[in-house]
Amino acid sequence: MMDQRIILPLEQVGVQDIAIAGGKCASLGEMIKNLSGLGVEIPGGFVITTDAYYQFLAQSGLGVMIKEEIARINFDSVESLRRSGSRIRHAISNAKFPHELSHRIIAAYEELSHRYDQLGTDVAVRSSATAEDLPDASFAGQQESFLNVRGPAALIDAVRNCFASLFTDRAISYRHQFNFDILEVGLSVCVQKMVRSDLASSGVAFSIDTESGFKDVVLINGAFGLGEPIVQGAISPDEFLVFKPTRRAGKASIIDKKLGVKDQLMIYGDDTDSRTRMIPTDKTQQQTFCLKDEQVLQLADWVMLIEDYYTKLKGHWSPMDVEWAVDGLSGKLYIVQARPETIHSRKAAGKFTRYEADTSSAKLLCKGIAVGDGIASGRVNIMYSLDKRVEGHEFQAGDVLVTDMTDPDWEPIMKKAAAIITNKGGRTCHAAIVAREMGVPAIVGCGNATDLLQAQQLVTASCAEGDEGFVYDGEVPVTTTVSDINDLPSIETPLMLNIGSPSMAFKYAHLPHRGVGLAREEFIINNFIQAHPLALLNHQTLNDVNLSNSIRKLTRGFASEKEYFIQKLSFGIAKIASAFYPEKVIVRFSDFKSNEYYNLLGGHYYEPSEENPMIGWRGASRYYSKDYKPAFGLECEAIRYVREVMGLDNVIVMIPFCRTVEELMKVQEVMKEYGLERGKHGLQLYLMAEIPSNIILAREFAKHIDGFSIGSNDLTQLTLGLDRDSSLVAHLYNERNPAVKELLRMLIRTAKECGVKVGICGQGPSDFPDFAQFLVEEGIDSISVTPDSVFKTIQAIHNIEKAPDKQKVRLFV
Repeated sequence: MMDQRIILPLEQVGVQDIAIAGGKCASLGEMIKNLSGLGVEIPGGFVITTDAYYQFLAQSGLGVMIKEEIARINFDSVESLRRSGSRIRHAISNAKFPHELSHRIIAAYEELSHRYDQLGTDVAVRSSATAEDLPDASFAGQQESFLNVRGPAALIDAVRNCFASLFTDRAISYRHQFNFDILEVGLSVCVQKMVRSDLASSGVAFSIDTESGFKDVVLINGAFGLGEPIVQGAISPDEFLVFKPTRRAGKASIIDKKLGVKDQLMIYGDDTDSRTRMIPTDKTQQQTFCLKDEQVLQLADWVMLIEDYYTKLKGHWSPMDVEWAVDGLSGKLYIVQARPETIHSRKAAGKFTRYEADTSSAKLLCKGIAVGDGIASGRVNIMYSLDKRVEGHEFQAGDVLVTDMTDPDWEPIMKKAAAIITNKGGRTCHAAIVAREMGVPAIVGCGNATDLLQAQQLVTASCAEGDEGFVYDGEVPVTTTVSDINDLPSIETPLMLNIGSPSMAFKYAHLPHRGVGLAREEFIINNFIQAHPLALLNHQTLNDVNLSNSIRKLTRGFASEKEYFIQKLSFGIAKIASAFYPEKVIVRFSDFKSNEYYNLLGGHYYEPSEENPMIGWRGASRYYSKDYKPAFGLECEAIRYVREVMGLDNVIVMIPFCRTVEELMKVQEVMKEYGLERGKHGLQLYLMAEIPSNIILAREFAKHIDGFSIGSNDLTQLTLGLDRDSSLVAHLYNERNPAVKELLRMLIRTAKECGVKVGICGQGPSDFPDFAQFLVEEGIDSISVTPDSVFKTIQAIHNIEKAPDKQKVRLFV
């Protein structure tokens, strides 16, 4: 008589049942039992346990044949692996399915159909191996899944194909790599009611940032239609980031949204077609985010619940990789799968590796989405498929794999690659997931890398420059620095960081810090917004068709041009503020010079031609000017959104290049007009001390601010009367000049007497540790440096703090 454990409802298995249900089914059952009561929706289904697989194997008599085929594989030869894998799969696919087993499966399917009031409901049939979704190996995508399976015959076929998929080339190779006994690994099958995401959207979500390992965000990728193309890398999905701490406090903390290239979607096939098919996405959907904000927040809430549950269950932090889908008929959101994240959760804490490429003379060939933070060089090997190589070159260890996209069959090739470059895909596609797991730099979603790169061309793939990955011609010199944070001495002086790029913030968040001393809006405006704010607001009145077309392209997915500027700026600020939360993050209002604003899209319509823009219409003088005030208002609205809607109230604002106290008061009046008022909702206001007048009149300025932040670059320029952009007087530029140091002494003394904070965010302490020591001796409240100089600056500060008292010249405590 057949074992009663052959078929089990999903809700009757849990994490203790991996041996019979596999990782996927065990996780689904665990969530149904324990999280459904908290509102997490999971489609129903049943488990065909590993007992069925072993019974199938025994009755078919295939065990001996499989063992012999595995034994003869030369794992250094892709062809050997492919031949044996193909023979095993063919044998399983043609084996007779036990009659009693198929009868039990069909009976369970009919019961599931009845539950959903359908004669033959549509189901997803997913492989669930006993050696997947484990803490030390994810095995994600190693076995097959089949969508939109209908009817008894199609179901039995799908189950048999799941059994066969335990012996795909990549699954055999993967288990060999992790030293699993290939015949001892069992396979369960999950038969789960389909969610009609073909009529809505679907995707994946991680309870961690997949690149940096930053713990406090939920990363969501999604697209319209069924979710397979996202994992396959056939499309570049939409991306959303939600900040956990302020979301737990009830804030609408979506801190980033990026519109993907969703030019295709997968839907159900018709009765004469395959179960699924790809069709073009209509233009409206391409320009629309696949999830509404409220759906993003609901999904993030569920992902946090799942992470919290598994963390408590396992007794240690357990980040999760989740698949989700929205049903287009009911509009309801569902979780359809969850597994442990296995890359960053295994990394040792404390190590900080910095890769730096000298690209000053390098030719940029193409760019895409960076995966990892490494840099690698090698010869290009273009492969359009596993059987089609450009010019017949065999793939050699150390080659750079260049292809349209990958799937799990490519893994034996991928593990030989120095780097991986694909035309398609996003941060959660197959190529990205495997590259992270293997520690191989990858650049995905390049668009046309297979056209731009030449076979056997020597290239360098750099993922060390932020969110974007760059492919350079030739071998670029690389410097690698490995530091251990645990070896750093402790210091008393608060050390803050200068952060320019939001895309690098998460990677630097684990450095020792007391917040961010300078976050520049200019970087966000120049790199992410790209258009002059006044051009965004008024381009329709300029009768410039090309400009209007460019702006419409930039602002796709946003309700208006104004909303685009506010949202994009708030996202950039929020990524930095969340990375260092709850420590203070000092955000400087925009300080472009007129020549720099001129270069933004549409900027030439609004910017004057100045002989010396360095000391012209910049900083505070813009904010209250009738010609620029509406643009400054957008900046104020973005800051207010970050603080009050996202809940990132650790943001402090700073006014740059403010020449007079009267000017400071005018700027505060404009800020108040746009919803920003010093002291309201705890808002603090700092002044960039970079003009001699700021120091001479420091006592007056101090009455209206909460702190000074020294901008030593401009202060040196204006104290010594030189243009820091001029090579003719560059030899005179020195932050450590006695005149500059005397001004700094004056400011620190006055700030202390007035009871306001004083720090420094200029380049000096980053470049010269002895300058940092001087500032510590004078009693400065904080020092802010670039991330690459953290280690040397901490050591310099430690040396002066630990020196005998008689060697110190501290004027104030």
